[in-house]
Amino acid sequence: MPDETRSAAALLVDCLAVQGCDRIFTVPGESFLAVLDALTERPEIDVVTCRQEGGVAFMACADGAMNAAGEGRPGVAFVTRGPGATNASIGVHVAHQDSQPMILFVGDVARSAQGREGFQEVDFAAFFAPICKWAARIDDPARIPEYVARAHATAISGRPGPVVLALPEDMLVEQVPAAIAPRPFVTRPAQAACPDAMQALFALLADAASPVAIIGGAGWNAKARHHFQQFAEKIGLPVATAFRRQDAIAPSSPVYAGNLGYGPNPKLVERVKNADLVIAVGARLGEATTDGYAVPSLEHPGQRLVHVHPDPEELGRVYRTDLAMACAVDDFAECAALWEDAGVIPFDAGAEANREWREWATPSSSDAALDLAACVAAMREALPEDTIICNGAGNFAGWWHRYWRYDAYPGQLAPTCGAMGYGVPAAVAASLRYPERTVVAVAGDGDFLMNGQELATAMQHGADLIVVVVDNGAYGTIRMHQEREYPGRVSATNLANPDFAALGAAYGAWSARAETTDDFIAALAEAKDRKGLRLMHLKADLERIAASGATITGLRERAKD
Repeated sequence: MPDETRSAAALLVDCLAVQGCDRIFTVPGESFLAVLDALTERPEIDVVTCRQEGGVAFMACADGAMNAAGEGRPGVAFVTRGPGATNASIGVHVAHQDSQPMILFVGDVARSAQGREGFQEVDFAAFFAPICKWAARIDDPARIPEYVARAHATAISGRPGPVVLALPEDMLVEQVPAAIAPRPFVTRPAQAACPDAMQALFALLADAASPVAIIGGAGWNAKARHHFQQFAEKIGLPVATAFRRQDAIAPSSPVYAGNLGYGPNPKLVERVKNADLVIAVGARLGEATTDGYAVPSLEHPGQRLVHVHPDPEELGRVYRTDLAMACAVDDFAECAALWEDAGVIPFDAGAEANREWREWATPSSSDAALDLAACVAAMREALPEDTIICNGAGNFAGWWHRYWRYDAYPGQLAPTCGAMGYGVPAAVAASLRYPERTVVAVAGDGDFLMNGQELATAMQHGADLIVVVVDNGAYGTIRMHQEREYPGRVSATNLANPDFAALGAAYGAWSARAETTDDFIAALAEAKDRKGLRLMHLKADLERIAASGATITGLRERAKD
């Protein structure tokens, strides 16, 4: 009697199931039909059919970000070769720069056609290598368990990130012995904090007069949030969050100092510049967080820098570091919270920084017909504290970064690499991962039109979410820079937009249009009591170009001086 066999595609799907994969995002392709067929035998894996591969990859990236907050499993995506893979590369880049675990499987040309520039052929290992942790091609079906297990381990270990595996279509239909077993899921390896390094850290704290912490990033999770907050509150340490990591600490904490990145509180920037001790935990101290590697500076004279990161390759890579600690950030945070050192006298700076943040993050009165600060304040009043806010890139996001309170964890899905079009796909992924929570996608007009087609995915899969489209008729961020550098010389930044409320209705959403703050408050009151897909189209004034208070007129006037 011949030995039992199964297809390589079935083995691949079995391996994913063993690794804990419960959801796959995809645009179907002929190159991996065998995988789609094998998935029919695995009903426990939810297959989310998307409309464009960029949306697929963004959803998988966001799902990996949410999983990283818990068990650490990567988000999983399947796309086809050539155009499918290149479309998906934007999400791989986001996962890489945002340190989020993700695996992208790419259907590939048959092995016999490799190297001939066959139909839609790309050398995927070469194409993706600069923007992922590992890129490879599985030519031997018997090695699928090895590759899949390694992909998961690589994606979640050290600095989390994306992995790309190419799957030759002829390989997927090969028969392999049924006895080939998937490898079991391995949890993220954790390196404990070194006691000597902890002692050195507390000695630095005992000598410090004006310390500050910058937190959030690789390996951050609920445990890290809980224990680091305990540690910081115990000693009065001001805590700033890295760019778009605002849920790394509860905003109700009496030591929360606000967020760094684009448009931060000027008083927080000065606090970081004047600190004699900077403690960075999880954050890479990237360009956005540090305002172009200036806050703190690369050499930070007069400052001591403690850098805690799970990947030793990130320590000393860009910044000169006085004390480098390669360890899991949640274990470090727990150790710091439990550490007793009589030499550290609690600081007043934490409470001072918190007062400065609250003053800056409280909206002031405005004569704008549609006041985005007031709209965010209305959302805070109307929506639950554990609402998840998802956004892409654009000046519109600045109002939410400044005035929203990211109370829950995870509560913020936003690309630190500044990719447009992320918000809607991320919100679809969030609503499927947390169906009991309120999810809001906030998008600018240009930002929305890069992936608004994923509203169809939301409808098809029963996603329960609110979409807020801020329409000022321009690529606002670029227009702001344009007006600063070339005042009054407008080129390529104006947008002729559709009626977004009508577009939302065409997708089957409940929709409303708001031209005033009162319009928005009324629409929000109705939207929050509904279920399913809801879209609100906000007509904003381009003159009020940024949450910082910058205006088009002001930018032009300053350019004359």
